[in-house]
Amino acid sequence: MELLGAYKNGNYTTYLMTDGTKIRKTNDDEFVPAYAENIDVKISNYCDMNCPYCHEGSSTNGKHGDIMNQKFIDTLHPYQELAIGGGNALSHPDLIPFLQKLKEKKIIANMTVNQIHFETNQDLIKKLVEEKLIYGLGISLVSPTQKFIEAIKEYPNAVIHVINGVFSVDDLMNLQNNNLKILILGYKELRRGNDYLGKNHTIVNNRKHWLKSVLPDIIEIDKFNTISFDNLAIEQLDVKRLMSDEEWEQFYMGDDGTSTFYVDMVEQKFAKSSIAQIDKRYDLLDSVDEMFNVIRNNGRNK
Repeated sequence: MELLGAYKNGNYTTYLMTDGTKIRKTNDDEFVPAYAENIDVKISNYCDMNCPYCHEGSSTNGKHGDIMNQKFIDTLHPYQELAIGGGNALSHPDLIPFLQKLKEKKIIANMTVNQIHFETNQDLIKKLVEEKLIYGLGISLVSPTQKFIEAIKEYPNAVIHVINGVFSVDDLMNLQNNNLKILILGYKELRRGNDYLGKNHTIVNNRKHWLKSVLPDIIEIDKFNTISFDNLAIEQLDVKRLMSDEEWEQFYMGDDGTSTFYVDMVEQKFAKSSIAQIDKRYDLLDSVDEMFNVIRNNGRNK
């Protein structure tokens, strides 16, 4: 594990390691950033997977965002992280020049792709990783086949994304004992995600209940290299109950909008998160710091 970069942000210093580890240090009682650590960026709504639970509603009719001409990109801070996704981010015609631009600015680009696109675009993904155009690689699970498990082992910084309520007991168990990293995502009741829940309410809720009940055992038996959660999954699965107060203070990265926010480059909007209501989405501004301050100030005014 080597140091990828370090930077001062508000009252603390952040250290980013090559294996994806992030360490924050401060002399104060809480972390108060001057600017966002991480920005979740949607660059395309085009996708040919048509996943029935897709909260973005992506399809082959989806459009690509204008990612080469946005002024806010020029205001990013060195070592700020962008979590790039779609739709199918790999399908964007300007993906490589965009990532090259970010690399030149010392921005840490991470990207999430669907498992099928991961398997069918290995040459492109290897290029992105080897040329350090991306660092973290998230892969949205479709089916935990042995072929997929062996392929993902070739990427030390890859994390498998598993949606709470979508996958079964067997799906998760098949991933165990392979030294894999998994990220459990909360179920998003938005667009097709809302439609899918309406049609499969019993199945989704049974799987949510199962995961919540077995989560203590999954963590205790330590059959994954790393298990992490987004904030929605933390809420749905009541992850805090599994930690001491000291562990919670050590590991919890903060509420949505306290050090992160969301940018939709297709719709030219920004918000606290990708599941923000329409009236809580705002037109893009020319500065990432201005956008973050809008999000943070709205949070304070609640």
